[in-house]
Amino acid sequence: MVQETNLLMEVPKASRPRERLDQFGEKALATHELLAIILRTGPRDSNVMQLALRVLNEFEDLHSLKMASLEELTAINGIGRTKAIEIKACVELGVRVANATQLKSGTITSTQSAGTLLQKEMRDLQQEHVVAVYLNTKNEIIKKKTIFIGSLNSSVAHPREIFREAVRFAAARIILAHNHPSGNPDPSEADLVFTRRMVECGEMMGIEILDHFIIGVDDYLSLREYGII
Repeated sequence: MVQETNLLMEVPKASRPRERLDQFGEKALATHELLAIILRTGPRDSNVMQLALRVLNEFEDLHSLKMASLEELTAINGIGRTKAIEIKACVELGVRVANATQLKSGTITSTQSAGTLLQKEMRDLQQEHVVAVYLNTKNEIIKKKTIFIGSLNSSVAHPREIFREAVRFAAARIILAHNHPSGNPDPSEADLVFTRRMVECGEMMGIEILDHFIIGVDDYLSLREYGII
């Protein structure tokens, strides 16, 4: 059994990979630093950074590391069965993440298709909800998220929350919707001001606000058709 000690403490704090990732993000780290985070500890004769470099030096490239067997990994001084299993698990997770595709939840083909979908989901809500539907360049729905619960008059209804999610999901377009619990979809002045503000922000960021629907009980209103967008 490989005896281990947490010799990461010997590494200066500013150079520790966990702290560096927390401060600068994962892309700032070298490969051996990422591996050191996975390994966590080193054996008695070296710290975890040295162990990570030792592992990488055993293989020609990352593809060779990906294909390494448990036996090949455990043959490295400082890598026991547990660490070898953890490396294999992380490699496989990375492969699956790389092969993953973004889930789609249908395609918006018209104002009517979007309005009908949103009214069906929102018409019975007893409190005002603001929902953002994020679309790719093909108008496929890549994410639908409730951003706010409450009146658009509230200070919480801020464009940054909506656009932060748009950037996160790499959305090309956004459809907004909010319901009027009164059942009447006629827009208020606050609705119009909010919509114009969102359109202006979208123009600055290169993300189109495709429409903003106001959902009533029996009908909906498209602010694009209304002439606001």
